[in-house]
Amino acid sequence: MPSFTTSQHSALESFARDLDDVFGARLRALVAYPGSHGDGSVHSCAIVDALSFEDLRKCLPFTSRWHQRRIAVPLMLSQDELPRTLDIFPLEYAAIAADHLVLRGADPFAGLVVPAADLRRATEAQAKSHLIHLREAYLESHGETTRVARLIAASTPSLRALLSNLARLVDGPATTMNATINDDALAGMAETRMGVSPGVIRDVLAASTEGSSMITDPSHLLALYVEASERIWSFVDGWTA
Repeated sequence: MPSFTTSQHSALESFARDLDDVFGARLRALVAYPGSHGDGSVHSCAIVDALSFEDLRKCLPFTSRWHQRRIAVPLMLSQDELPRTLDIFPLEYAAIAADHLVLRGADPFAGLVVPAADLRRATEAQAKSHLIHLREAYLESHGETTRVARLIAASTPSLRALLSNLARLVDGPATTMNATINDDALAGMAETRMGVSPGVIRDVLAASTEGSSMITDPSHLLALYVEASERIWSFVDGWTA
């Protein structure tokens, strides 16, 4: 279960009451989960009966207040859309299922099983996209030290999400359910499973909290980072259950 602060819990309860006002008994379930972009915002998924454009219009007066309280606009799905889109958004649903708080109704993610084949395919796309982004960003940085350091720091949420998804893929959801995977565990998994230096992973992930200015040799770290990303993609490309 995510560790929300007292103020976040208060904001979430106010947010849930807003959705109660809009949907009433048609709000079948509402869950909250941490954002993946490191901006401190809280995300949510609302399952409702017969979602209409009129429902969206009724939500408009509340959105400014949600943003002020660092609550992102909710992912809204009709009851049949969650199971029908499981193959399209396997990573997103697996991440929510692993770490969420039920605010209203029954838990829509209880017993949810993401097919391993869908998870592997999506994780491979994520890994390859991450690698391509690093290569392109380096060229766009013109090799300037400060810009290279910034691109490393900016990439850490994506790397953390990628490694978390890999952990769920190779170790199964039971090992990560209702728990946040810490950076040391992710670095250890990358070393054990993919032969990636845990020091590289730790140094990159630390940039999200320590800041880009703490990277002593950005170009050297990026070279190791790109090599590690190549290993990660190669691993998931050849992974079989």
